[in-house]
Amino acid sequence: MSPQAILFDFDGTLIDSARSILSGFELALAREGLRPAVPLAPSLIGPPLPKTLATLAGTEDPTVIAKLAAAYREAYDGGGYRETEVYPGVTSMLEALAEEQISLHIVTNKRIAPTRLILDHLGWTRWFTGIYALDALEPAAAHKTALVREVLQRESLIATRTWMVGDSAEDRRAAEGNGLRFFSATWGYGAAGPDGLRAPDELLQLARGA
Repeated sequence: MSPQAILFDFDGTLIDSARSILSGFELALAREGLRPAVPLAPSLIGPPLPKTLATLAGTEDPTVIAKLAAAYREAYDGGGYRETEVYPGVTSMLEALAEEQISLHIVTNKRIAPTRLILDHLGWTRWFTGIYALDALEPAAAHKTALVREVLQRESLIATRTWMVGDSAEDRRAAEGNGLRFFSATWGYGAAGPDGLRAPDELLQLARGA
């Protein structure tokens, strides 16, 4: 059955933010005179910002994390986000899905401010009915499962007619925890498997019932 709506994770699914995010982390650490406690690698990307910064700094000291977060936001939101790369085939897939009258939504751990900046920068905003992030809710969603649950309620989406596409175990849990059909975006960081998609066009064909 074709979906009425599709929820998309953002980083590692539609876009590759690794270069821009890691650059922002490096600048933030340097500004605070800190060395990374772990290597600056793409595997860091995904969790909420405070958690990642605590891993990088090797401390959960709220004062340190707050300073690092401020430095990171200044670097990333101030222009670093423009280095974001798009996975091949994603733009044409989104445009085609929108033309099929499928309701598209973003559900991300990324902060809402840079998420909107990137969508506007790429010219994608017009294709999404809803753009949701953990910090876009008041109070902020505790995790992605809760975020997806809120999106389903706010957008009046039917779980059995809604799909979710992501690249992480957390995305899978969020989908399955809300009764959604899940697909792993293996063109990004997603794991292969029976629900793994090798290219964006495969999702488009499935959505069309082909």
